[in-house]
Amino acid sequence: MSALLEVRGLSVAYGKVEAVHQAALRLEQGRIVTVIGPNGAGKTTLLAALMGMLPARGSISYAGEEIMRFEPEQRVSRGLCLVPERRELFAAMTVEDNLVLGAFHRYRKRDQTIAADFDEVYRLFPRLQERRKQLAGTLSGGERQMLALGRALMSRPRLLMLDEPSLGLAPLIVRDIFRVIAGLRETGVSILLVEQNARAALQVADYGYVLETGEIVVEGPSANLASDPRVIESYLGLVSSGAG
Repeated sequence: MSALLEVRGLSVAYGKVEAVHQAALRLEQGRIVTVIGPNGAGKTTLLAALMGMLPARGSISYAGEEIMRFEPEQRVSRGLCLVPERRELFAAMTVEDNLVLGAFHRYRKRDQTIAADFDEVYRLFPRLQERRKQLAGTLSGGERQMLALGRALMSRPRLLMLDEPSLGLAPLIVRDIFRVIAGLRETGVSILLVEQNARAALQVADYGYVLETGEIVVEGPSANLASDPRVIESYLGLVSSGAG
C-alpha cells in the first residue's frame, strides 16, 4: 500500500538540545499507527513538528506531497488534524459552538454536508448531544476528550493525530475513547496515536513505534511489539501520566 504519511530523517531541536533525532515512520491509508514511549521521549514534539508548529529538519510526505515548508493552516486544509494533549477547548463556549469551530474552514467553502457531520458526531458521542448547549468548561474530563475528538472530526480529517487521548481519564472512559478510535478506522480515517498507555495503544493499533530519548528504538506490527520482551518489561502494564 502507498503511504498516506511518510516521515524520513525528522529532527527537532530546542536550542542545542535535540528532542527528536532522525525519526522515520510510515502510515498507510485507513491504518492506526501508534508511537509509545516514556514521559519526555519526544512524542508530543514529534506531533508538533508534523503539524508544522515547530521548526524541523528532514522530510514529511503527506498524500504524495512534500509538506515540510507548509504552514499549519495549509496542513489542516489538506486534511491533517491534531487533537492536543490539553484538548484546548473554548471553555466559555457551548459544546455545539466548539463543534462549529471544528468545521470553520468548511463553512468558508459553504460545505453543505456539515449538518450530517453533526449527526455523526452525536451518534459517536451521545453525551455531547445531551450537553450540546452546555459550556465546554463545565464538562467532565471524559466529556472534554469526547468534545475534542468530535471537534476534530468536524474538520473531516484524512489523518487524525491524537496526543495522549487517555491522559487523566478513568479506565471505563478510556475504554470508550479507544472503542471510538478503533471505529474511526472503519470510516477511512487514518490515525497517528501517541500514548503512554502502551497496552491500550497496541491493542487498537495496526503498527507501532517505540520512541526513547528522541529516537525510534523498536518498531513493528502491534501484535509483535505486544509480545516483545523489551516492550513488555518497559511498558506493558505501566500506565504513567504526563506529556511525552
